[in-house]
Amino acid sequence: MFKTIFKQPKHLYRKIMGQALVASLCLSSAMLANQSVAEELGYPEKEELKFGFIKLTDMAPIAIAYEKGYFEDEGLYVTIEAQANWKVLLDGVIDGRLDGAHMLAGQPIAATIGYGTKAEIITPFSMDLNGNGITVSNEIWKQMKGNIPKRPDGKPVHPIKADALKPVVERYAEEGKPFNMGMVFPVSTHNYELRYWLAAGGIHPGFYAPHKGDTSGKIDAEALLSVTPPPQMPATLEAGTIYGYCVGEPWNQQAVFKGIGVPVVTDYEIWKDNPEKVFGITKAFAEKYPNTTIRLTRALIRAAKWLDENDNANRPEAVKILSQSNYVGADYDVIANSMTGTFEYEKGDKRAVPDFNVFFRYNATYPYYSDAIWYLTQMRRWGQISEDKPDSWYFDVAKKVYRPDIYMKAVKSLVDEKLMAATDFSDLTGEDGFRNPQTHFIDNIVYDGTKPNEYINKFSIGLKSGDKI
Repeated sequence: MFKTIFKQPKHLYRKIMGQALVASLCLSSAMLANQSVAEELGYPEKEELKFGFIKLTDMAPIAIAYEKGYFEDEGLYVTIEAQANWKVLLDGVIDGRLDGAHMLAGQPIAATIGYGTKAEIITPFSMDLNGNGITVSNEIWKQMKGNIPKRPDGKPVHPIKADALKPVVERYAEEGKPFNMGMVFPVSTHNYELRYWLAAGGIHPGFYAPHKGDTSGKIDAEALLSVTPPPQMPATLEAGTIYGYCVGEPWNQQAVFKGIGVPVVTDYEIWKDNPEKVFGITKAFAEKYPNTTIRLTRALIRAAKWLDENDNANRPEAVKILSQSNYVGADYDVIANSMTGTFEYEKGDKRAVPDFNVFFRYNATYPYYSDAIWYLTQMRRWGQISEDKPDSWYFDVAKKVYRPDIYMKAVKSLVDEKLMAATDFSDLTGEDGFRNPQTHFIDNIVYDGTKPNEYINKFSIGLKSGDKI
């Protein structure tokens, strides 16, 4: 380089050296600025971390933060490890084998109130919106189809409500056959979404009575819901052990590809833009390693932005990453069916659902108190919370578990460091942690997170104020 410079005329030499000096000074200034931001933010107290996940497409922010170097940008050296099921994953975080994990939104909440395993788990980051579906076997679909309105082209009108399933469930009851369905965990989004959909169609999904030692969730049930790990759902359906299930992707689309079942409704249609997974850590971890906590949150926020930016332009690359055996491990085409903005219901009936998976837009990454409160209302509705609680209790639990304060520190530092733009978060100006009342539910019941008991009392099926099993 220098040999070439010295061959130039003197005025060009001075110009080139001047430009080099300016560039060097700019680089030094940038390095000093970054160092200043790093010092203000604080260096990570713990650099080597292990995170857990379940093989579902909504673990994508963790995979992308790893593959795109966002964790390393924060000085974090992360190992990512698939877990056998949600209980093993939760136990791993609690006992310290895992530093954090992709979790069901209900898991940190249930642990904090002591339903199941008691532990103080928090979340500074919501991983996604939507992403689940309800699938039934081919035989059940045949029995349902006659109850579903048709479009002029003969295809079913969506969303398909559980009203179409109700006569089928009643027929099974008359014949003395239990109607078995699968969900992934007692405090999973999938359990509450499946229950919500069934109850909206007049099918009772059963109550829990933990104060009596009954955690089956099958008291008074017309449809019997049981736990099946996500990757095992299609095989369990094919074996005839269950007649339908609610699960995240790619395991609904897998049923279509294998020709063993038909997805009838997505959670986007049950509750538009519903919160799905969170990133969970122990409260003790956050208190012991506050800088590490903010830095891992920064990395996940950047990954979520990458997944949604430019109208999902990066999704094909994301699908390629997720199809690797160390992540989700399903075929590229199966994952792409939903991750790239479409969803296939009955074989050949592929429809555009651009927001089936949302990772960043609509404030998807912000941990809203009202999201936590919705899960608590469903726990109360179905008896997992045995007795009435005042509205203030719901607010207090939400604020213990969901931590927008940590999230906003991460956001401020990302903007200060110019790694992200302030406009990326403009909708969060003045945010108090409560979404506006939400209207897009399949039964048209409005949810206002500031009035949990009023919301619980709106449902025709489910426990209400004063009720106890």
